[in-house]
Amino acid sequence: MAQMKTAPKLVLIVVVVAITLFGLKTVADHFGIGILKSMTVGRVTLPDVKDAVVGDVKPAAYPSSSSGGCGDPIRSEVWAWNAQMGYIYANGGPDTTKSSLMQKYGVCLKLTRQDDTTQMQNDLVACAKDLKSSTECRSGANFVTIMADGSGQFLASLNAQLKKICADCTAEIVGTTGFSRGEDALWGPESWKASPRSMLGDGLIAGVLRDGDWNTALKYEGDNALKNNPDEHTFDPDAVNWVNAADYIKAAQMYVSGYCEDRKFVKDGKLTGETKNVCVKGVVTWTPGDVIIAKQKGGIVRIVSTRQYRSQMPSAVIGIKKWNRAHGDDVAKMLAAALEGGDQVKAFPEALKRAGEISAKVYGEQGGDYWVRYYRGVTEPDATGKPVELGGSYADNMNDALAVFGLTPGANNNVKATYATFAKIVTEQYGSLFKNTPIPPYEQVANTSYLLQAKSLVENPGSQADVQQYSATAEATKVVSDKNWDIEFETGSRALTPSGMQTVKQIKDQVAITGLWLLHKCDRGACVRFSHLFEGTPNDSTRDMVSKERARYGIRGSRALHVL
Repeated sequence: MAQMKTAPKLVLIVVVVAITLFGLKTVADHFGIGILKSMTVGRVTLPDVKDAVVGDVKPAAYPSSSSGGCGDPIRSEVWAWNAQMGYIYANGGPDTTKSSLMQKYGVCLKLTRQDDTTQMQNDLVACAKDLKSSTECRSGANFVTIMADGSGQFLASLNAQLKKICADCTAEIVGTTGFSRGEDALWGPESWKASPRSMLGDGLIAGVLRDGDWNTALKYEGDNALKNNPDEHTFDPDAVNWVNAADYIKAAQMYVSGYCEDRKFVKDGKLTGETKNVCVKGVVTWTPGDVIIAKQKGGIVRIVSTRQYRSQMPSAVIGIKKWNRAHGDDVAKMLAAALEGGDQVKAFPEALKRAGEISAKVYGEQGGDYWVRYYRGVTEPDATGKPVELGGSYADNMNDALAVFGLTPGANNNVKATYATFAKIVTEQYGSLFKNTPIPPYEQVANTSYLLQAKSLVENPGSQADVQQYSATAEATKVVSDKNWDIEFETGSRALTPSGMQTVKQIKDQVAITGLWLLHKCDRGACVRFSHLFEGTPNDSTRDMVSKERARYGIRGSRALHVL
């Protein structure tokens, strides 16, 4: 949280922010020895978006189940993640099939499920070793797909290894396939949702630390001014505490099994001398992790998810620069096919049905109906009979991909926004971990040239892009977080100081990756601004709550923020 300034040229703008929040499925490595001090998470604001309108989409031939009979394939590793639904459909199966979109574009692709991010990194390193003296790689993987909001953490350690192999062997983000829209979430007791401060000292949250879903929880903490304990070996009763899981499925299983462990207690980063047994009470995970929680035990709910932070978690397709440059046409064709596949599953129910069946083959788990149901997102009873929200994802088409990279007029670069926003959070929490291998700037690891080349290959960019929409008449319903912001103005002026401008830019990026309404009031361009982020549709009780808060701050009106 920013410190209040006392210099005479500053004018304090107080913003009380209300948010429902959300994370890289990264390597769960140790972060060094010693005790880390709990700290308040830096605030994160994420753009409200509108679901794509499916139109102007021509049906393509359904992929067959017969092998396409192509040669040496491009090897791509994926999680079991529904944000890749269009990508997987475009291939027709684990290997490119006849009549598939990949075959249409002349691409030979092999898809392999890999949930272990460390292994993904190892496989990219294996590819780079082949590339040291060649333009081909016969080992490892050419591409991996992970969450864009955690790709900075992933690339920090990975590119440090790759640079030692060859200068052109570092990894880069070349495209996207879709979004998480609810399935990635922080789960916990209902009391956490009703009162975020009740999370402090209330058991452990299981998850992959420094991962995309961890990001979701850290944003929720930051927007509610909560302390986070980054040390997974101690317990701070005044902070949110974590236990590291090997992957997102094991995180869910830790809750189901009632996992507990002894922890040394700390206060302000110092041992108190107490050791107590503490248990997992919350989880960060995604489908099928959320289904495991609900169906095998239940009793907790989604506190915040990518349904609220609708633009936080685009997928990121990552490959090795040297191979990409030598095979640029293949990279562009692969992206074109994947994004055309996104249009097909959005426009045609039969295509979505078949995409679910293909997903089951690629993931080696469940059946097609399972993946379709949780791609759409549902409310189902958990093991205790309580209805809970499960799943929710979105497949990108070409218009979506161009918009999320800020390549269409008026579009915010939300890949950059999520990358930078969460890189800042993880660096604040784990400064020593990234001291020798800092997270590289976005500009060093993003290459949209292949996406733009792919645009020239598609006959039709497809349905309308899913972009942020703001309204001047939006009304509020549910407050989901509460935070103060300090923004600096020049004395006697509406002009922001450099520090104030930096704060506003951070707020813009944070608002840009949510689907929440920001209401604000600024009297005469200065003095006091009051703001809330809200979710849902208005009702009388929330209108009354907002009216009381306005009265508390002496505010006579409010309007929805359309731009910062």
